[in-house]
Amino acid sequence: MIMQSRGINGILNVFKPPGMTSHDVINYLRRTLKEKKAGHTGTLDPGVAGVLAVCLGKATRIIEYLEDNVKRYRAEVTFGCSTDTQDGYGQVLKISDASSLSRQEAEKALLAFKGVQQQLPPMVSAVKYKGRKLYELAREGLEVERIPRPIEIFDIKIIKHRKFGTPGPGLLFDITCSRGTYVRTICHDLGERLGYGACMSFLVRTGSGQFNLEDSLLLEEIVGLHEQGMLHSKLMPIDTALPLEEVWVSEDTFESIQHGNKVYQPGVMRQPATLRENEYVKLMSPEAGCLAVARVSVRQKERAQSPDCEGGLVFQPVKVFC
Repeated sequence: MIMQSRGINGILNVFKPPGMTSHDVINYLRRTLKEKKAGHTGTLDPGVAGVLAVCLGKATRIIEYLEDNVKRYRAEVTFGCSTDTQDGYGQVLKISDASSLSRQEAEKALLAFKGVQQQLPPMVSAVKYKGRKLYELAREGLEVERIPRPIEIFDIKIIKHRKFGTPGPGLLFDITCSRGTYVRTICHDLGERLGYGACMSFLVRTGSGQFNLEDSLLLEEIVGLHEQGMLHSKLMPIDTALPLEEVWVSEDTFESIQHGNKVYQPGVMRQPATLRENEYVKLMSPEAGCLAVARVSVRQKERAQSPDCEGGLVFQPVKVFC
């Protein structure tokens, strides 16, 4: 028999306001919702607003499966100005006259960033160096050697252009990218390629995986829904959020799954036609929803340990929710 879970379990699509750190948002929700377990799936800089997926209760156990979600942003790059933080909040390092830069030249150079590439993390970032965050070192006036990291830009769409033919023109654009991409570094590098310098003058995260800006909730809205007892209607369930293949199991496997034991083929009602060894799947039940995340192994490796293994695949629970 499956125990009914208590408390708040699911993912909230939060609109993080500018001026708060991502951790500030988590602490605020912990206090407001009286839910000790809370975490987010992708840090946003304090000055940046936008989508922050917040996992609550048992949903904190799936954060690692959501962190690689594709991120979407709307950003503005301003040419002719370079700063030490690569955005509009830093100290100006260089001012150039970019009035000779054409819109066509700028757009072509920006669109050339699409694809897989190596990106050098900025000093003002949360990337760690010998156990310390780079921005902590930057505050002390230090600059250390950084290792470029692989990123991928899936798409860039130009939204509008601004004041070309003047010293400080700009482009507003939408960008879809992999986790760990610094959009302000894209803006900085674009300015360096063109020879005028540039910085990111605006940024909002418009999406993260399945979560979109238009569906995000203000903190005030979350408080109101919680006070009305309606917050659960806005929670994305664990099974919906998990980007894994579904394996449906029978009710007689529940107790075994609760204890973290392997599920063999006789207990499987339905599974995808093709699964790879060591692939992660979600074990599903019509009665109880998502029971666990499990790792796939092949029958041959289990035969010596269990004569009950009659064929097919074996599923080893690694994160149990029931």
